[in-house]
Amino acid sequence: MASKILYPLIAVVGMAAASGAAWWWQSRPQGPQVVQPGAAQAAVPATAASAPRASGVEVAQVKAVRLQDDVQAVGTLRSRQSVVLRPEVAGRVLQLGFTDGARVRKGQMLVQLDDTLQKAELSQAQAQVSIAQANFRRNQELVAQNFVAQRVLDESAANLQVAEAQLALANARLARMRIAAPFDGTLGIRTVNVGDFVRDGADLVNLEDIGTMVVDFRLPERFQSKIVRNQIADLQLDALPGQRFKARIEAIDPLLDVNGRSVAVRAVLANAGPGKDAPLRPGMFARVTVVFSVNEQALVVPEEAIVPQGGRQFVVRVVKAAEGGALTSKRQAVQLGLRRDGQVELLSGVVAGDTVVVAGQQRLQADGTPVKVVELAKAAPSASAPAAR
Repeated sequence: MASKILYPLIAVVGMAAASGAAWWWQSRPQGPQVVQPGAAQAAVPATAASAPRASGVEVAQVKAVRLQDDVQAVGTLRSRQSVVLRPEVAGRVLQLGFTDGARVRKGQMLVQLDDTLQKAELSQAQAQVSIAQANFRRNQELVAQNFVAQRVLDESAANLQVAEAQLALANARLARMRIAAPFDGTLGIRTVNVGDFVRDGADLVNLEDIGTMVVDFRLPERFQSKIVRNQIADLQLDALPGQRFKARIEAIDPLLDVNGRSVAVRAVLANAGPGKDAPLRPGMFARVTVVFSVNEQALVVPEEAIVPQGGRQFVVRVVKAAEGGALTSKRQAVQLGLRRDGQVELLSGVVAGDTVVVAGQQRLQADGTPVKVVELAKAAPSASAPAAR
């Protein structure tokens, strides 16, 4: 039993002694080193030992370019006026006064329904008016001669008014059997033929005023303060590649869409001509660009040059040191403007031609840090160069 405890104890004491000896050997004081006479020693200048190493960075210049503040949207072309003609009453088609796709004038008869019954009612109403007028004139003469009472004359006057009202009603019923064009425009393709019986509200033919077109589109709510009436919008149509059209903003909806938080905008543009000469058609898909302003000398840098810090935006400029002309870094606060195609507009803090760092800013923590410009095109090995053996 005693031997079982003694052996582990001896092992622990031995490991502790070995560890102490190793620590003493490593931390023992070193004696003076003997320098062999005649041995050359390289002298290191103190200034070279203390000089910081230049950090390699990629840079870009601040450029002055033409930059426009605009917004893109998609919209749909519509006719200035558009209507689908429908009858107010049921009836049989008696006559069609148009051909498919024809130009028509306002008031031109397009569809005539069978109005035989309405004409008969009109003749009956006209006869009743004639009888009522004759009775009224006769009673006027009799009252003047004191042969009848005044009450008889009043009754005949009322009967005349009723007959005239019935005549007006018959005229209105007859007019509803004739469907005319409400405005000048181009007709579509009819859906009925002569002899068809149509019910009230049935579609007959569509009428489009395509001499002037409108385009409806939506913009995010943040642009509602920028967009105003009579602004010019640029249109590109997928159906007419290579062509551009100008539209004038006519109306802005005061009500915002609560689902998409967008505002509806309508712009108007003139079509080239009526009928087949007009290139624009209702229902075309349009790409709309609204230009708010244009800056001919906007200062831009790549987006990679922007360094956000503490709610502010900075760029790191590369400048020459006062002594020696070496390149050093300088952090500069800037105000951002528009962003376009990987470029950012700088409203303040830089001038055209300044050099800013676009890669390697994390190594430039303090102003005055020496920098070395690295050009990737020269630093990267050529694909055709032979590999070093």
